[in-house]
Amino acid sequence: MSTPLPPVPPDAATIDAFERDGYAIIRNAITPDLRELLLHAAQKLLASDITRGRDQGGDGKDGFRGCLNLDRAFLPLLANPAVLPTVVSLLSPNIHLLSAHLIALPSGPPRTIRIPERHGWHRDMYGVTTDLGSRHTPRMAIKAAYYLTPVTPDCGLTMFLPGSHRLTEEPAVPAGAIDPPGAVTPDLTSTDAVLFENRTSHAGGINLSGHPRIALMLQYGYRWLNPVDDPTTELRADPTLTRVEQQLLGMPDRRPDGSLAKGRGAAPIRSWHASASQ
Repeated sequence: MSTPLPPVPPDAATIDAFERDGYAIIRNAITPDLRELLLHAAQKLLASDITRGRDQGGDGKDGFRGCLNLDRAFLPLLANPAVLPTVVSLLSPNIHLLSAHLIALPSGPPRTIRIPERHGWHRDMYGVTTDLGSRHTPRMAIKAAYYLTPVTPDCGLTMFLPGSHRLTEEPAVPAGAIDPPGAVTPDLTSTDAVLFENRTSHAGGINLSGHPRIALMLQYGYRWLNPVDDPTTELRADPTLTRVEQQLLGMPDRRPDGSLAKGRGAAPIRSWHASASQ
């Protein structure tokens, strides 16, 4: 069993920005070397004929759900010590990974989405809003988005509507427009991560950079929420994983002998996160 890297204490300004806007930027969340490794693994996967978890959508989007199951190169992001403590502070230690989504947004003018008829603005976990309504939907999950290809003004970064996590109805997009008033594109570099919650309205930008925009988005949520990805049974059995990583991959509330131990499954992150404040 490996020892988890020490957590980076959450920055108060980052927490305040997230509470105010529904999203926040964590600077230098990954190193340039790790970014290159992640990009290489992503491009290799996208060029493959693998169909497990393949997620191909409108306007030529390509990608994979559950990419941790497909290449261990993505594993360093699972319990990223520069990011996870902030996620825990905004949710709780009682979390696991809901989804690891690789997204390749092609370059070129939009054809069917990000047009006035289909502007693409949405909240995540759409089923929750459908069932509970926008007024009663709580914060349940947070995504950490990393952009692996060059970050340029025209690469189509995810856009956000600040404060939309507090709205009780969908934001209005004026007729003939594709963005609601006040929408912004975050000022990111290629080593930053942007965090946003399930209630924050967002949309993919328009990529005119001349090459695909490749992003990795890891979504964390409470352990009583069902993961979107396929089970990570094989990966979770890897003896080199830290206990924190095992929790994020779905370790149950069990003692070593298999007997029930309520709350035990959240103990690794609870202990690890507590060390950040010592």
